[in-house]
Amino acid sequence: MTAGRLLVFGPLSFLGVFFLYPLVAILARSFGGGSLGLEPFQLLLGDSYYLGRIWFTLWQAAISTVLTLILGLPVAYLFARHDFPGKTILKALTTLPFIMPTIVVAMGFIALLGPQGLVNTGLSNLFGGGGPRIQITNTLTIIFLAHAFYNYSIVVRIVSAYWSNLSPQFGESAAMLGAGRFQTFMRVTLPLLLPAIWSSAILVFVFSFTSFGVVLVLGGPQFATLEVTIYELTVKLFRLEIAGALAIVQLVFTYLFLLVYSRTQARAAIPISLVPTEVISRRHRSMRDTLIVVGIVAALVVVLSPLLALIERAVSTQDGYSLTNFTALFTDDSGSYFYRSPVQVIWNSVRFALASTVIAMIVGTAAAYVIARPGRRSSILDALFMLPLVVSAVTLGFGFLVAFNRPPIDLRGSWLILVIAHSLIAYPFVIRTLLPVLRGMPPHLKESAAVLGASPLRVFIHIEIPIITRALLVGATFAFAVSMGEFGASLLLVRPEFTTIPVAIFRLLGQPGEANIGQALAMSTMLMAVVALGFVAIERFRYRDIGGF
Repeated sequence: MTAGRLLVFGPLSFLGVFFLYPLVAILARSFGGGSLGLEPFQLLLGDSYYLGRIWFTLWQAAISTVLTLILGLPVAYLFARHDFPGKTILKALTTLPFIMPTIVVAMGFIALLGPQGLVNTGLSNLFGGGGPRIQITNTLTIIFLAHAFYNYSIVVRIVSAYWSNLSPQFGESAAMLGAGRFQTFMRVTLPLLLPAIWSSAILVFVFSFTSFGVVLVLGGPQFATLEVTIYELTVKLFRLEIAGALAIVQLVFTYLFLLVYSRTQARAAIPISLVPTEVISRRHRSMRDTLIVVGIVAALVVVLSPLLALIERAVSTQDGYSLTNFTALFTDDSGSYFYRSPVQVIWNSVRFALASTVIAMIVGTAAAYVIARPGRRSSILDALFMLPLVVSAVTLGFGFLVAFNRPPIDLRGSWLILVIAHSLIAYPFVIRTLLPVLRGMPPHLKESAAVLGASPLRVFIHIEIPIITRALLVGATFAFAVSMGEFGASLLLVRPEFTTIPVAIFRLLGQPGEANIGQALAMSTMLMAVVALGFVAIERFRYRDIGGF
């Protein structure tokens, strides 16, 4: 088998065995052991409830996308066109919501806006017991806020990466012709940015369309999306045939959206040049620019306030502020914590994340090279390889239990089942960070090396690896952070001895007592700290902001 065929066969085999096969297995089980019929689809089309769930999922995703763009575009402008102290750390923090487990972010919103949250407590102290109260739990408002909170970093990273690499000569030429700043933006900058904006908008729409944890935890059962409906039909009502039909409908929608995304994202490829970032970022700002920067930074702090509220609760005790909840994680007075100590739970997450990162890097890098090849099939393959990122982790975990429950592949009692599931969810991030660099790589570099007699292997080692090294480091950091925070599939697949941090947080929150809640908050804060450090490293490794999603 040639190297080219192995490059294609490897990631496709991984995807087929560990993603497509479990989906086929669960759908076959849903339709009675493989006898596919149209009765479930006829029932869907004839039932106004299920049609309503499809329509609700579509329009809530559309509104969530618009709100996310409104929130994300000003922040993208800030990071693309301005340089200021603390920019690296602040940009790393913007990605935290996208990586954090649903249960952690839900706790952050409750800590901030819940009945006993910081905002309502502050209003009560300010206006007395009869003062204004904010009641947005179990409403559409909190769903939209949470979706924008989760996904705005997608807009920030994709758009700011493209925006920061636009040549300043375009604006300078327009200014020389008499155009003002607003006119230059509307007629020159915005048309150039549209591919990146559309690319980020489609990806945000897909994540809002497949939203599960946000709707289930914060919205309540009255706001059931397709994802929540599939979960309830499978776990609570055992209507597997209807759940399977809805899963097919969701997969078709998702694949079509991803197909459009991959074609749009290809148009937003950034040509790699050697112009330093300092040429583009503004260091000498007017007072107006300074006020804009200060205003956007202040708004960004407000956006991150749910996570700040979570940290405040983690260090709060009845006697004031202390690190009691954190020290309790390492004392383990009971001698048992789901059959493992909290330290062992943390170690489980770290070692599983390391193993998942290795697999995700191998599969993601090979897939990125396959997709980067010019041709009509590249968009189809791109959308296909992205599917694990947007298919429900709960559905994926259930498929693993159904498909890998007997020899020769029986993974139910093995830690490998967690590592493989995490790798499936993580490798699309490797593709997204590496693909823009591969597409933007100047072809004349490899052509010149080949003309001078360099073999393909030497071209790869001496030309390509130095260019893609930083993107590989960014992809590895993404994969590690995603594995550390994965919750949906782990909740179904984990055994007590393999408990990870997100599962431990969920179980601690379900236990009575302030000590358990305090430990859950402390673990959530530690997880945030690990992810934040990873993304600070990303900003150090990234070349000219290339390699977002």
